[in-house]
Amino acid sequence: MYLVAIHFTMRLFILLLSFSLNSFSQQQPNIIYIMSDDHDADAISAYSKKFISTPNIDRIAKGGILFSRNFVSNSICGPVRATLITGQHSHKNGMKDNRTRFDSSKITMPKLMQQAGYQTAIVGKWHLHSYPTGFDFWKILPGQGLYFEPRIISMQGDTSTYHGYATDVITDEAIKWMDGRNKQQPFLLHIHHKAPHRYFLAPLKYIQQFYSKTFPEPATLYLDTAGHGTAWHLQTMSILHDMKLCSDLKVDPKYLMDNPALKPDSVDVVYYNAIFNRIPEPERSSIKKIYEERGKLLQQLKPKGKELLKYKYQWYMQDYLACVASIDENVGRVLDYLDKNNLTKNTLLMYTGDQGMYLGENGWFDKRWMYDVSMQAPLLMRWPGHIKPNTVNTNLTQTIDYAPTILDAARVKVPAFMQGLSLIPTATGKQKTIPRHNLYYHFYEYGADHTVLQHLGVRGERYKLIYFYPVNEWELYDLKTDPQEQKNLINSAAHKKILLQMKEALLQMRNQYDDHEPAGELN
Repeated sequence: MYLVAIHFTMRLFILLLSFSLNSFSQQQPNIIYIMSDDHDADAISAYSKKFISTPNIDRIAKGGILFSRNFVSNSICGPVRATLITGQHSHKNGMKDNRTRFDSSKITMPKLMQQAGYQTAIVGKWHLHSYPTGFDFWKILPGQGLYFEPRIISMQGDTSTYHGYATDVITDEAIKWMDGRNKQQPFLLHIHHKAPHRYFLAPLKYIQQFYSKTFPEPATLYLDTAGHGTAWHLQTMSILHDMKLCSDLKVDPKYLMDNPALKPDSVDVVYYNAIFNRIPEPERSSIKKIYEERGKLLQQLKPKGKELLKYKYQWYMQDYLACVASIDENVGRVLDYLDKNNLTKNTLLMYTGDQGMYLGENGWFDKRWMYDVSMQAPLLMRWPGHIKPNTVNTNLTQTIDYAPTILDAARVKVPAFMQGLSLIPTATGKQKTIPRHNLYYHFYEYGADHTVLQHLGVRGERYKLIYFYPVNEWELYDLKTDPQEQKNLINSAAHKKILLQMKEALLQMRNQYDDHEPAGELN
């Protein structure tokens, strides 16, 4: 009788444990976070229809919420990724630029998710120079990664070459992990794409789709630096002057050698050959044949100045948007997988770009600036039954909010050291507004790559104050009357009061986020 009682008790314990685990799994959602590199909001049709249709990314917006005023705190790849997992500004998480090695011993959001019973995984671009921690599974691209035949580092520390195109391969590996995971536990999966980062190389089918398309020119495409400050004069991110014809725009060097004005340097030729040598045949020959049209045009017409800029801009947009189309296809693959495996309902899906991207505005490409084009990043979230479909949120949100949002959705306590706010209350309609009127920004990386001066500032609902502290120059913009940030109001008598208020707000932000590092006259 005693043994029977013990047996019964053990069976009851196992049943209760099983019930507890199942209940745990049901209560805590799966979370998938998808990040594309340099994916500007204007290249998502849920945000703007002027360039491209992205039906799969739009599915997230239609089924959930679009944040229309989401911004980064340091517009460059590595620091954004560090902010994602720490919920902290760069001066707190230690990752101020792309050269720094992230301290993997830090307490991070994925580590806290692990402790809460989540399976955690990341596949794709990591770019923090140290191996991931807090993940039960990871496969990462070395550095920026390669578009074709990408090399991937596994948890064993070995590096292998994977056949195919990076966006497809990353999605393949993410889906493979979901297939093999422990189905009794909730999961957190990061899918981090390389595309559409520079040098903007897409698979053949999308190059074919976009190479003959023409896109609207931004109003400021032909803008020069006259009337602007030192930072504008020093930058080297001009499409006309700094975008490479060979490596960036895939023009065969042989078409440029007889033109002294367009002749590539040896480094650009090396990059061109390295890029194309990774593309398997016969796709390589087919892609080169398409791009031959660019070389023949340059050889024949020898365009200069604005005429050359016109061509370079269109080719840039064709290549960039072709990469975006591949991203959209693969987002669709993830969404279809969730539908097919009955995971959609209990999965919070987030889609972001790591920052904004200049698509010809001011005649530029790339990011780094505090100007809205660079500072704004897309953010879409879908969580059926929790987030109302087709919702647009206009609150000021920032990358420091991502970690608290993921933790809050998983019912994990957000630690006090995180500087962001959970977006779950506002996303689910429990809270209409976020208690925030200003955003803090600080860019640190000045060097040979694009030479954007270090700067910091505060972005409010209407006004933006930027301080380029190496040259002690201030800029003030009225975002309502001047959304393209072309008219610096720093010396406007009519805006003296606003200037004082914004400087006070900047100091308040620095105190709030405990940033007391030397910065010009703010020392």
